Amino acid sequence: MKIFVSRKIPGNALDKLMSSGNEVVVSEFDRPLTSEEFLEKAKGSDAILTLLTDKIDGEVIDAIGPQLKIVSNYAVGFDNINVKDATEKGVVVVNTPSEEVNEAVAEHAWALMLALARRLVEADESTKRGAYRGWEPSIFLGVNLIGKTLGIVGLGGIGSMVARRAKGWQMRVLYNKHSRDEAAEKELGVEFADLDKLFAESDFITLHVPLSDETRHMINSNAFSKMKDGVILVNTARGAIVSEQDLVNALRDGKVGGAGLDVFDNEPNINPELISMENVVLTPHIASATWEARQKMGEQAVDAILMVLGGAKPENLINEEVWSSRRKQ
Repeated sequence: MKIFVSRKIPGNALDKLMSSGNEVVVSEFDRPLTSEEFLEKAKGSDAILTLLTDKIDGEVIDAIGPQLKIVSNYAVGFDNINVKDATEKGVVVVNTPSEEVNEAVAEHAWALMLALARRLVEADESTKRGAYRGWEPSIFLGVNLIGKTLGIVGLGGIGSMVARRAKGWQMRVLYNKHSRDEAAEKELGVEFADLDKLFAESDFITLHVPLSDETRHMINSNAFSKMKDGVILVNTARGAIVSEQDLVNALRDGKVGGAGLDVFDNEPNINPELISMENVVLTPHIASATWEARQKMGEQAVDAILMVLGGAKPENLINEEVWSSRRKQ
């Protein structure tokens, strides 16, 4: 069977594919493929290993061919895939969530919060420019985290790990999700809050919800108007959860004291005003970029392909309902 991998991935997980006895085609380009390049290389594949930069819908599935059985997405999020189209056509879709990924993203969210609270990027750039003249009492004044209130929007695997680390800072933690999680409250010492309360009382807000019609641009001018003056906002989830122009306005007006963004509304394009702001820390969608997380993601993506091609049900099946009516030949 033919397996197409749209981009080489870190670690040694692809070795298992290569030795599986299948025809494996790995893109020779170390960049996202154009839609034309993707279809040219993927056509006739029984399985494809995709990245977030690959857009998969019914038209793409049809172009690849009726033999396509699985789309294995090398990511936790899967907003790049039209799962409804895949399900209707009998194609299995899987993703790669894991504790390793959750740990990496949670740590990155904390790194952004700390960098903003203590103005580390500004201080680093100033020092490297030669502006350091010795100790001064009033340069790069930041804020303490200890005793502050942290608002977590989305208390799934990643949000829970963020909350767990807040204990060390003796922070009050508010969380919001679709339904109250009393077990998490007992384990983590967090408080359920509706969004209005979370916005109004949090000194730091970190986003950990998937992108959906409900969450797209949920952090907008209306949301900012309800937040504390000087709030620090961190987004390691999906860029389109935040309206970037509304964020720019809130930063410019001083409503938001700082923003740490690992994801953007129109990746890889970034609002140029964000780039020029000193109280904004930007990273290039690397929250899950640890060797441990990437290795685990690769193993999961590869194992799912081999399991489906071998007739076994994979872990992390997104469209569970497709299994009984999936393509088998």
